[in-house]
Amino acid sequence: MKTIIFGSLIGAFILIACGIAAGQAEIKIGIAGPLSGSSLAIGEQQEVGAQKAFEHLNDKGGLLGKEIVVISVDDNCEPRQAKAVARQLVSEGVILVVGHLCSACSLAVSKIYEEAGIIMITPASTNPKVTDEGGPNVFRVIGRDDQQGTIAANYLADNHSKSNIAIIHDSQAYGLGLAMFTKSQLNKRGITEVMLGSYITDQKDYRSIVDKLVSKQTDVLYAGGYSGDIGIILRQAKKELPNLRLFSGDSLVNAQFMFVAGEASEGTYFTFGPDMRLKPEAGDVVAAIREEDAYEPEGYTLYSYGAVQAWAQAVIIAGSLKPEAVINSLKTNSFDTVLGKIGFDEKGDVTGISTFVWYVFDKEDYSLAK
Repeated sequence: MKTIIFGSLIGAFILIACGIAAGQAEIKIGIAGPLSGSSLAIGEQQEVGAQKAFEHLNDKGGLLGKEIVVISVDDNCEPRQAKAVARQLVSEGVILVVGHLCSACSLAVSKIYEEAGIIMITPASTNPKVTDEGGPNVFRVIGRDDQQGTIAANYLADNHSKSNIAIIHDSQAYGLGLAMFTKSQLNKRGITEVMLGSYITDQKDYRSIVDKLVSKQTDVLYAGGYSGDIGIILRQAKKELPNLRLFSGDSLVNAQFMFVAGEASEGTYFTFGPDMRLKPEAGDVVAAIREEDAYEPEGYTLYSYGAVQAWAQAVIIAGSLKPEAVINSLKTNSFDTVLGKIGFDEKGDVTGISTFVWYVFDKEDYSLAK
């Protein structure tokens, strides 16, 4: 594989040309996600998984006789930057975007891709509006926050109904949506939170929201947002609320959360999709990423790899790269992937995968909750 890098790996623009001979026909693909900022850890998961999938495709001769060129861009999990890099990908002539990762970014750019005839498959954007309001070109291989919030609220109602439960969010599409779906289901279960609050992202100090949690004598905190902010909030809150229990969503699926939150992370529960590293279908890919990339394929890594597999198989079945043909193929077939056999419904939501399960952090890592 020949790699051409402009800037560092964690930069705004990475171009990887996988074994492209001069003048040879090629397929341009985009990968879009946070390669900088507080969401970098999960952005790297998407980057590694998708890149490895395209590398493996090129190792087998590419797709429809053409080699694949990957253009990777950094949206910093920020909608305005996402729009800028989306327009860049359009100008580059990509036909597929793996991403975006953050829901707010996916919502900001899906129309740009639709108008340009570009298929978008996100491995991570869980806000329901991504597919409910997105065009026919939008797909995802992860569950939805209306599912995730319901699971979270039912767990809290079943296990912490007598606790002072506070709900906070970052006011962004993912965090706000997840918090409100959790609140809605919790209220349906007859439990009213002692506090619903919001915070501004990317701060070094969250004293104002922590003071509110302390004043409400919070026992259980449900936080909708990204791991960098939540880790700092938890670390600061635990100094005054040492018995505080944190519950959150899929953005915590990275060991980096432990470095941000420190010892306070121990005992934190979060929801995420099934751990695809445990599936026999993923065995060879997991081994390859560990050995060849010296990378642990946690979190969204295999979801990103699976997104590429589904698209590639849809192209082969359609015998065409034309968007209409590939979209129809994606919505009418099933695909053998590292995620198992999956498909997509008419909205573009994945089928064939269980929605969300619980994980818990211990002193060294996170694992499936027992």
